[in-house]
Amino acid sequence: MNSITNTVSRDEFLRLFTKQLQYQDPLNPLESKEFTAQLAQFSSLEQLIHINENIDSLKEIQKGLNQSVFTNLIGRYVRSEGDRINYKGTPVEFSYNVDQPLNSLTLNIYNQSGELVKSIDLGPAQAGNRTYQWDGTDSSGNQVPQGVYKVELIGIDKEGQSTAVPTEVESLITGIDLSEDTTYLILENGSRVSLGEIKTITQGGA
Repeated sequence: MNSITNTVSRDEFLRLFTKQLQYQDPLNPLESKEFTAQLAQFSSLEQLIHINENIDSLKEIQKGLNQSVFTNLIGRYVRSEGDRINYKGTPVEFSYNVDQPLNSLTLNIYNQSGELVKSIDLGPAQAGNRTYQWDGTDSSGNQVPQGVYKVELIGIDKEGQSTAVPTEVESLITGIDLSEDTTYLILENGSRVSLGEIKTITQGGA
């Protein structure tokens, strides 16, 4: 018997049950209803063991299917919620959703060191989905080095409160991460997303 869980395994149950039959008192044999109850317990144990074995098998099958599906996605582009864009020397686009009218909306762009590269006043914004294309220049109009940058949208609502506006970015899938229970896609921009976080999958970039 397992002293930690206070349960017995299938083999332990069989050994105890066999010993009980072997050493029962002939003058006071095991009652039929008690015998039936113990058989029912064993039957339930067997069913639970088989269910657990089947679940483990299904998990392995699912893991194999996930690996196959995710591996085939390498080299494609996905769009998902995120704030990292990969600037490659040409204008890069991202989208965002404004869920309420804003008195003002400001776009901040940071480099990988967390330094502010450029701040852009986008003016008032009505509710709806929009896209923005950054030309890769800093606040002085100079072209920035290629690499990964972070975008941040901060809005001011009609009550004067600051609110963050979520962004969606597109990035190339470069690998998969199978080290956890959930499989993640590794993106060129340094992010990783699960399949449930993906909005669109395309053959090429925007």
